[in-house]
Amino acid sequence: MTRTRPAPAATVPVDTDTMRGSIALLLPHETVQPPVGEQLATLTLALRGHMQLIIPEVEQITARLSSNDIPRYCALACVGEARGKLGVRAAADPHGALTYARRLARTLTALCDHYEALTGQGMCVACDRPIRATDDTVPYDRVGNSGGALTSRIHAACAQHPRPAR
Repeated sequence: MTRTRPAPAATVPVDTDTMRGSIALLLPHETVQPPVGEQLATLTLALRGHMQLIIPEVEQITARLSSNDIPRYCALACVGEARGKLGVRAAADPHGALTYARRLARTLTALCDHYEALTGQGMCVACDRPIRATDDTVPYDRVGNSGGALTSRIHAACAQHPRPAR
């Protein structure tokens, strides 16, 4: 008897814009007044839910890549870290709750970055929003982490209206 695998169900693309909106309520912590009490608890639940949605999507995408593909390896390492963070609970005190929520937010940021990179969505380095195929963009040169020059694309509107310095 031959068994056939069912066709994978069509999934709705992950809404990284919404996820990044939740992240923005906590990061960067130098410029954001964080929520407290019930608002923080609700936001933490939302971050956990976002992670539970995006993890299987990243895993599904990486499953189609070669086992020696470096972006695949990095994304799966991030998934492992995310699963570890989901397995932990925040300390009972307010500082512990905020620290935990920020850890979730940083990990969710990395998951969103991996998802967008693996699905071909570019990110505007000026506004931290995805660049869609229909968006008007311009090249943007910047220095990379290793010192070399990188050329990215940014939204044309971001080039004309840069963010104020932090």
